[in-house]
Amino acid sequence: MDLGLRGKVALVAAASQGLGRAAAFAFAREGCKVAICARNARTLEDAAKAIRKETNAEVMAIPADISRADGVKAYVDGAITSFGGVDVAIPNAGGPPPGGFETIADDQWAKGWELTFQSTVRLVRACLPSMRERGGGAVVAILSMSVRQPIDNLVLSNSLRLGVVGALKTLAREVAKDRIRVNGVAPGWIATDRTIQLHRARAEKERRRVEEVQAETLQEIPMGRMGTAEEVADLIAFLASDRAAYITGVIAQIDGGLYRGIF
Repeated sequence: MDLGLRGKVALVAAASQGLGRAAAFAFAREGCKVAICARNARTLEDAAKAIRKETNAEVMAIPADISRADGVKAYVDGAITSFGGVDVAIPNAGGPPPGGFETIADDQWAKGWELTFQSTVRLVRACLPSMRERGGGAVVAILSMSVRQPIDNLVLSNSLRLGVVGALKTLAREVAKDRIRVNGVAPGWIATDRTIQLHRARAEKERRRVEEVQAETLQEIPMGRMGTAEEVADLIAFLASDRAAYITGVIAQIDGGLYRGIF
């Protein structure tokens, strides 16, 4: 299936590993010019080289901390200068640290706000003028299943990502007239380093073996396995593509049937 993405410019944040890296690969395979960012310049450039080698796509690696306003500006300005504009923006950031309501201090709330909420707002806001100039665009934010149901010991993610959803839903209505679509994906348990980190944190808190926690997680998933980063990336690419031209304001689950709610 041709997704109609060839020749477009896609910005994928936090793309040196995990879901961001997989999404960058997906857009490169579809023929996009891809600008990626991350804080660690070495791992970022390694990701860019791997993407170029496999796909022959044009890939720009811009070291940037998107939890900072100047980091977002440097990233977006660099991509626009090199590629001429932005068609697709994928807000993404490493998940905030685990912890319960009474264990998270004020400074952690403040850092989580900048990382999870403000990074998305700033990145999208910086991309909108270029999208309008180019006659439209797509935003697909990488979120978490925590926007559907809270995850134990993840109060920062449970709280702050819901704020992101509110901002995205509001924006989707505001920019639809400009042919800019705004959606998000809510992954469940995906086989990434982030998932391993969360399982280890839970095992330590409960004084259990991490293998027990992982086995228990798999039992909760109707499909009996974790998803792959590539499966999430394929959904992101579809939502950003012309094949999803009438989809906006949607938060799409990809969790192997884990979420039990009706809506």
